[in-house]
Amino acid sequence: MTFQANPLNSDLIALKNATAIARSVRNIILTSPGEKLFDPDFGSNVSKLLFENMDDVSAISIRDEIENSINNYEPRVALINVETNPNYDNNSFDVKLVYRIIGVDIPPQQLEFVLLPTR
Repeated sequence: MTFQANPLNSDLIALKNATAIARSVRNIILTSPGEKLFDPDFGSNVSKLLFENMDDVSAISIRDEIENSINNYEPRVALINVETNPNYDNNSFDVKLVYRIIGVDIPPQQLEFVLLPTR
């Protein structure tokens, strides 16, 4: 939610279509299991993997965790490609997701973000 008011009826503006799906994909990745009430398995263990040694093995583990969590919890998308690249200078991982929205005739969507370990 952007918490911006709709000028016609003063309600909050809701996210729709591709934007809502992109936000959902990102929320699934950034949510740790146990954070969502009544669904303790929802989310991914990416936040735990960020504290491992930064190397290609960690990048593969993060990629696999992202793929599993998206395939399990977001039925509206079909993953095409997931890339995780370690950024040694910033102690982070650069993530690039390419996915197709199921049932909609639009080109594949791309989502890029940075994963940082936080305490």
